[in-house]
Amino acid sequence: MRFGNWFEIGRMDELARQDTPVHRLDARAKLLATGAFIVALMSFSRYEISALMPFCLYPFVLISLGRIPFGFIFRKIIIAAPFAIIIGIFNPFFDRQPALVIGSFAISGGWLSFASIIIRFGLTAGAALALVACTGIYRLCAGLERMGLPRVFAVQLLFLYRYLFVIADEGSQMKRSLELRATGLMPVGLRVYGSLVGHLLLRAMARSERIYQAMVARGFDGEIKIAQKTSFQSADWTFLFGWIFFFTVARTWNISDWLGRMLAGSAP
Repeated sequence: MRFGNWFEIGRMDELARQDTPVHRLDARAKLLATGAFIVALMSFSRYEISALMPFCLYPFVLISLGRIPFGFIFRKIIIAAPFAIIIGIFNPFFDRQPALVIGSFAISGGWLSFASIIIRFGLTAGAALALVACTGIYRLCAGLERMGLPRVFAVQLLFLYRYLFVIADEGSQMKRSLELRATGLMPVGLRVYGSLVGHLLLRAMARSERIYQAMVARGFDGEIKIAQKTSFQSADWTFLFGWIFFFTVARTWNISDWLGRMLAGSAP
């Protein structure tokens, strides 16, 4: 599989141009709801797993109503998953105290905390990716600026996102050139890859300078301009406060445990 095909360069922008009820919501409402979602997730104890399950509803709703392919989001999560695995992989070795007993099988606290880290990572990454895919980076940065973020930081965030595409495109071209010249007969050493990284940085910097000059020639003055500025409507308030209410309920009571006891006939 080609580098560009796996990372699907530019697909986020294509998805953000759709017209769905989620896309039409104000970017600030989605930003605040996603922020509340992440705060609620991070507030659970490290051994909590079942109480996290109801929070799957938020990214699922965004992805479904926004007509975002689940496979696309899943591939993005898998790319970043090694970072979460590295953070929690040593927990089972350091925390061996049994925390859960199922029949004759005991599960240590380390495995529970490791599973909790992976679940939280998947949910937060999925929600963040869905947020970008159903809003677009321009509207997100403009929404952050309207929420009080200094313009210079909003513009830098936008440029950071945009120049990732520049680096990825330059890297893809260099990788294709290397494959054509190497012909697959000789292995490429670390020295060659080190040189490629240096050349990639220089090429990306040179291309970004040309892009910036072209932007200035077209009238760029440091302000994020979007075609139409939105304002909070009743749908935005309903979306925001509805999700905050759900997160509050799910954080206060273990909905999964309550549903399990109700189905088993032991709920009050």
